[in-house]
This record gives sequence, structure tokens and C-alpha cells, in this order.
Amino acid sequence: MRATVYEKFQGPLTIQNLPDPSPAPHGAVLRILASGVCRSDWHGWMGHDTDISLPHVPGHEFAGIGEAVGKETTTWKIGDRVTMPFMGVCGSCTQCTSGHHHLCNNTYQPGFKRWGSYAEFLSIDFADTNLVALPESISFSTAASLGCRFATSFRAVVSQGKVSAGQWVAIHGCGGIGLSAIMIAEAMGARTIAIDITNEKLDFAKTIGASLTLNVKETDDVASAIIDLTKGGAHVSIDALGSTETCINSIKCLRKKGKHIQVGLMNGDDATPSILMNRIIFNEIEILGSLGMQFHRYPEMLAMIESDKLMPQKLIGRKITLEESAALLPDMDSFSETGIAVIDQF
Repeated sequence: MRATVYEKFQGPLTIQNLPDPSPAPHGAVLRILASGVCRSDWHGWMGHDTDISLPHVPGHEFAGIGEAVGKETTTWKIGDRVTMPFMGVCGSCTQCTSGHHHLCNNTYQPGFKRWGSYAEFLSIDFADTNLVALPESISFSTAASLGCRFATSFRAVVSQGKVSAGQWVAIHGCGGIGLSAIMIAEAMGARTIAIDITNEKLDFAKTIGASLTLNVKETDDVASAIIDLTKGGAHVSIDALGSTETCINSIKCLRKKGKHIQVGLMNGDDATPSILMNRIIFNEIEILGSLGMQFHRYPEMLAMIESDKLMPQKLIGRKITLEESAALLPDMDSFSETGIAVIDQF
């Protein structure tokens, strides 16, 4: 199979021919027809994830069809249209049996603990638990854009934030996660403030429903500006980027009883930010993390997409070749992309 490979962290990526995978007895092999290019893949390439063994194939957002199935797999067959949450789970640990599959004690993650989806084929374990049926009306490219950013945002807004009509939701960072959160929060009837450093991304945020926008570079005090715009502060604020600045601004912009939801990964110098604990105590602020989404919550999200209440296809900035992914991934930290890039030519 053809795949994008790096052999050292922060090293060059090349297109190589690798052996085709075979399915485990409880698994399946997918023919990948679309794969998202995500900043989490950049974190892996940088060496921020200690689970990665080299050489490595990145990619954790994908959709495709069944190419082969293991003898113990009963739900799926060759040719089935499928997608999957970005994190593979065992289905049998205490977290899985209680419905919290996204917190599985025995998780494996394509693109991190094992080779990922910047490739023609991908092997999946515990296919009966992990794979999700993809309706004919949803394209492979749209489905690949769901796996990490959109599904993660859906759970952050709907399950963790419990966002409701009329609330103000501040979203810090208009990358894939932030734009997804804007669309989902607006679909839930909330009013959103999109916050970013570029007018291009803020203009795009308006096209998908953002009620208001705020350019950080043109604002002296982001939190105070949000409090003024919302006449008291956001009900829910999401750090969709993952930096000390966005985390602190997110907490500071909340009204009393507000919720801060940390979705953006915090790494390097941003891994241990100083938290405004007195503000959290006196305003009874809730601090919540949000990681992915369980496979059994996908039908709710997919139904909203089929009914056009959610249109994640609008978030796809461009479709690229496997060769182009090798050049794009190292540049992910520049935040130059508007929307999501999806590999659809292998």
C-alpha cells in the first residue's frame, strides 16, 4: 500500500510502499477513501506523543469501505461504508461497559499507537465495537472530517457544555475544532462569539453562523471585550486551540456559574498553565475536559447531518493528494489553513 511516512520526529515525510495489513480475528481492514489532516497529527510528528514508534504513518480521521474482515467479526462485511471515532477501544473494560468508551482503559489510536490513515489501507481492532455505519447520503470526505474535530466538538458542546438556546458560547480559536463548535452551538440555538487572530478565519466563521467575531490582535483585553459583548460573560467558553493565553481568556470571559471546556491539547510550555482559582471559586466556574466522543453517540450527530441541521462539509477547506499531505503536515502549526484539509486521492 502507498502511505505517508516519517522516520524521525520533525523529519521529512515521504510516500512509501508498505506491506498491506491483514485483519485480526476480531478486526477489519478498511480501504481508506478519505483522511483528515489534523493538528493532532502535527503534535505526533513533533514528538509530543510518547506512544509513537518510528517509522510511522500518521492519520486518525478517516472513512472508507471494508476491505477484509476477521473471522470473529460479525457486524461488518466487505464493502460496508464505515467511519470511526479517532480512538479505538476494547469494548470490555469498566469504562467501555459503563458507556464511556472514549475513556477506554485499553485504548489504541490509529495514527499514534499504531499506523494511521494517511494510507490506502488501515487495520482496525475490535471492529464490532469501533466501526460506525456511514449513511449513503454522507460522503467519505465529510465523514473523515468528523472523526476528531467535529465529533470532539459535538460532545464538548452537547454533552459537556449542555449548550441550550439563548446562551452565549465563546469559542477561542477558529481551526477545525473551533469552527465545528461554532456550527454545532448555533444549531443548538446558542449565540456564538468566534475568537481568532486572523480576519480571514473570522470571516469564514461568520459564513457558518457565528453571531459575533473578535480579533485578538485588535483587542486589548479579550475577556473584558467578551463580557461587554455578552452583557455579563459567556455561559460556556471553549478553548479550541490549547494555549495558556486561550485557556486563561476562556476562564476569564465567563459569567458566574459558567463552564470552561478544554478541548485544545496543552503541550510543551503550555502544559501546566496557572489557573485563576479564586475566580473559579467565587464565580462557581466549572472546568471541564472533553476528549473525543463514543461510537454510540454517532447516530445522533449523523442524523443532524442527514437533516442538514449540521453541514460539516462546509468546513472542508480543500481536498488534497497523499503527496500533498507530506508537505502540509509540517506546516500545521502556522495556522495558515482556513477549514479542514482532507486527503481523498491515494
